[in-house]
Amino acid sequence: MPERIEADYWIETAWPPAEAAEAMAGEQSSGTFVAIPGETPELRARAAARVERCEELAPAATPSLPYAGVPKGAGSPVYRRARVTLSWPLGNLGPSLPNLMATVAGNLFELKQFSGLRLDDIRLPEAFRDAYPGPGFGVAGTRRLAGVERLPLVGTIVKPSVGLSPEETAALVTSLAEAGIDFIKDDELQADGPACPFAARAEAVMRAIQRHADRTGKKVMYAFNLTGEIDEMRRRHDLVTGLGGTCVMVSLNSIGLAGLTALRRSAALPVHAHRNGWGMYSRSPAIGMSYVAYQKVWRLAGADHMHVNGLRSKFCEPDESVIASARACLTPMFDGPGRGCEAMPVFSSGQWAGLAHDTFRALGSADLIHACGGGILAHPGGAAGGVASIRQSWEAALAGVPLDEAAGLHQELRDAIARFGG
Repeated sequence: MPERIEADYWIETAWPPAEAAEAMAGEQSSGTFVAIPGETPELRARAAARVERCEELAPAATPSLPYAGVPKGAGSPVYRRARVTLSWPLGNLGPSLPNLMATVAGNLFELKQFSGLRLDDIRLPEAFRDAYPGPGFGVAGTRRLAGVERLPLVGTIVKPSVGLSPEETAALVTSLAEAGIDFIKDDELQADGPACPFAARAEAVMRAIQRHADRTGKKVMYAFNLTGEIDEMRRRHDLVTGLGGTCVMVSLNSIGLAGLTALRRSAALPVHAHRNGWGMYSRSPAIGMSYVAYQKVWRLAGADHMHVNGLRSKFCEPDESVIASARACLTPMFDGPGRGCEAMPVFSSGQWAGLAHDTFRALGSADLIHACGGGILAHPGGAAGGVASIRQSWEAALAGVPLDEAAGLHQELRDAIARFGG
């Protein structure tokens, strides 16, 4: 583990990259755009950020982003690109996630020297792991509560996203539980609106889940969307816990790092973390941050499940990025048993049985939640056929049996391929 905070960036600039990197380091530590008397050599040695690496890449003829500056007298500038690593002494900020983000992802994005700047990764000293709760359940705890040992958790989302009453939501949950589902989540748009109040929804849904558990012994994991003010989230979490629930959900970009940390410190249930709004950070390759960097801070703050999109989804993210995101969630951040902060990746959007083989082949793990909406609810055999088809495909993928061969053995899988395979 590094003794200093480290961050990797991709930059584009009309200045010499090494000069631009020094401007980054100064802006985000002890320096500013002009020399000041207080920045003594002793202070710089103690507090200044360092440029650890500046590796120049192929240049671009035009700037990726508007309003970037150019050096005086540059004529027709060339926009030079580079990979840069900066480091900071932990003493500048201490192990604080909100202040970490101000340091590694603050005013950098607005500096005139840059026509492109993207945060690619961060590496943190052990002090951050000691200061933050991290996932309370992660992969192992989620599997234990859901009663799923080998396969991914087969999940779905309540649809329509909004518009159902508490009783209608509970009726849908009953049908999904009878279909054999492992996991259900609220849509991120459904929180505590007057048409479907949180308390009434939680009570109705948990009655349905408990009835099914009493009859079959299987308790479906339901992620109730707590998103709100901190005191509201705590009250909602405690209600779900009291009703016998086994999961809660929040929208990360809505509640912030301090909100998730506060919730996790008092939470007794896994936190399902939804990244809606993520496209603001990722859509442009010339600005924002990678999911590899993004997911690390949320895992430290306490996320147990992290959304990563899915293969061939409705979103703009390429499959290679989805797999890199999922792999990052499962990669330990720190050394030592129980200290890695691993989170369970959640594959969703356009998912169905036919994607199990490709997902397993690319990820090399079944430690995930495979959340399939239409792939379950729109299956020709209904929800039960959809759930069965996904499990059949995953069983085949784990056993090394090709998809077409597995389909020859299972009607539900054949129906899924006929319905969704085109």
